[in-house]
Amino acid sequence: MYSPQRKDFVSLTLGEQHSRRYTNAKHRRQSCWRKWKQLSRLQRSLILFLLAFLFICGVLSYPSLTEQWRGLSDRSLKEDWVETDNRGLRPIPPVFIPKLPPGVVPGVQDIPPEVMPEIQRPSIPLLPKPPAMRKPPSKRGPPALQKRGNVSDWQLKDEEEATVKRDEDGGNEAKTVISWRGAMIEAEQGTELQSTAHGKEGTEADAEDASNLKPVKAVDRVEAVREAFRHAWKGYKAFAWGHDELKPVSKTHGEWFGLGLTLIDALDTMWILGLKDEFAEARKWVETELSFSKNVDVNLFESTIRILGGLLSTYHLTGDTLFLDKAKDIGSRLMPAFKTPSKIPYSDVNIGEGTAHPPRWTTDSTVAEVTSIQLEFRELSRLTKDPQYQNAVEEVTRQVHRLEGKRDGLVPMFINTNSGKFTRRGAFTLGARADSYYEYLLKQWLQSGKKETELLEDYLQAIEGVRKNLLRQTSPSKLTFVGELSNGRLNPKMDHLVCFLPGTLALGVHNGLPADHMELALQLMETCHQMYAQMETGLSPEIAHFNLQSNNGRDIDVKPADRHNLLRPETVESLFYMYRFTKDSKYRDWGWDIMQSFNKYTRVPSGGYTSIGNVRDPLNPAPRDKMESFFLGETLKYLFLLFSDVNELISLDKYVFNTEAHPLPIWPSTS
Repeated sequence: MYSPQRKDFVSLTLGEQHSRRYTNAKHRRQSCWRKWKQLSRLQRSLILFLLAFLFICGVLSYPSLTEQWRGLSDRSLKEDWVETDNRGLRPIPPVFIPKLPPGVVPGVQDIPPEVMPEIQRPSIPLLPKPPAMRKPPSKRGPPALQKRGNVSDWQLKDEEEATVKRDEDGGNEAKTVISWRGAMIEAEQGTELQSTAHGKEGTEADAEDASNLKPVKAVDRVEAVREAFRHAWKGYKAFAWGHDELKPVSKTHGEWFGLGLTLIDALDTMWILGLKDEFAEARKWVETELSFSKNVDVNLFESTIRILGGLLSTYHLTGDTLFLDKAKDIGSRLMPAFKTPSKIPYSDVNIGEGTAHPPRWTTDSTVAEVTSIQLEFRELSRLTKDPQYQNAVEEVTRQVHRLEGKRDGLVPMFINTNSGKFTRRGAFTLGARADSYYEYLLKQWLQSGKKETELLEDYLQAIEGVRKNLLRQTSPSKLTFVGELSNGRLNPKMDHLVCFLPGTLALGVHNGLPADHMELALQLMETCHQMYAQMETGLSPEIAHFNLQSNNGRDIDVKPADRHNLLRPETVESLFYMYRFTKDSKYRDWGWDIMQSFNKYTRVPSGGYTSIGNVRDPLNPAPRDKMESFFLGETLKYLFLLFSDVNELISLDKYVFNTEAHPLPIWPSTS
């Protein structure tokens, strides 16, 4: 008999609460990895490339989608407010609130009968727009002044100071202080409005109200520029007196040469603006503190146009020989720069030791630097009767005139101080390192009384070279711009420095040059204006790139490294010339827009104006904490002359401005 069969296992049955559904996820993951490894290297590369391409497309399309959603959001917000306005939920503008007679307490029982009908309108609650709904402008271009947008801390502080000043002046008595995002402008009282007609609604009532208003005095733009200068001077005097440059944000100073650049650059500006007290204290510093006996390297070009030019100009405007003596001193100390094998000057001079040298990294000088010192040295020779200054700079002019390597009158950017030849010949620009060469061709011809025909011929040939090689138009709006040529290929970029050209062209036409130069000046002036108007802060970038194809619908693009604004003068310089010769008021309006943008985004409450790092970001323009000397020497001077109605203040038939905006006299005719 067989024993029962033994079972080597135990059977166990679990309930549903103990059961777990089996998945093969791990197996599938391993299977997918095996399949991926089975693909060839080429197949895997193609798949990875496709995924990367899709990712990049998604990133590039994100900004346009964001703008569309933002536009929809802005439109919906705007529609909500329009609907609110249509229901009558508008706050009454302050200018239309009826003025009660003196001594009347604004209680209903005390309101005179003649005012009562105005008050007895339907008692609809006034709903001012909440601060959270006041979005900063999302459109390109400078925000309207009436909208607060987002204001930086120092601008808020500036407005608080304006409020305190208004209270100190006696409330609403004789004068009030209007703050244009920082620019405090004295305005006459007496702009109160008459009581409005009653019983009418909507635009008809508003139109009749407007017809009953007393005329409002326009903002005095000339006085606004004076106030801006005083504000900048306050910061310089407090934190950088006698030093080269103000750092307004950190309330300190910066040095370049240690020669009081800002003060000297601003001397003739103060005289032209009629700021006698400020000029007197600056003159005292020049007399007692300014010394060129310093063991310091200075740049030949910068010290010539700013210091020598500023001193010569101030001498001519004031007749004070103090400034001529100082000009002789610095002029003679700069002469060692011309002691080179080729007579093309070195870029740097030690004014204490009497030695000169090229930059450490090259033996080249830039063409603009060696050809934009002629106006000043020629004038110094005329005043001192010493021909050495004029002979030195005119030798440079003659050599450049004869040199090979030009392209239809356009010159390369560099010239060697040993050989006297152009170097790096493939690049041609009207921007940095070449710009003022073309400017001084025309202005030397004017300075000499239109006698040096070689200079005029070089200028006319260069303008034709610009038309032939550098001039292009954008695709969306047909903006005319001056590009750069590099080894035969056009780069559609334009420095803000190039915006000197419209004014120079107009100056030439005023002196009998071809009329089609004015047509080009008008086109380029519009482009320079758009370089400001299309930026969110209303301020131009240092460099703009122009679109030749309408890919994104924009004329101007700005690369992140080029978004800074240094308070440069070239555009307002050309606006000054264009208004002088055309009397078209739009040029004044464009200049006023720029002035207001400076006040809104660059003004520092403690004194001074700062360059900024990002003209595309009105919320954070990134102050760079530096006020260049040319802001006082050039920018504010040209703005003042643009707004002034006194054409004889600096007559363009009697003076020619150097490239730092220092006016020098046109030589009298000897014939």
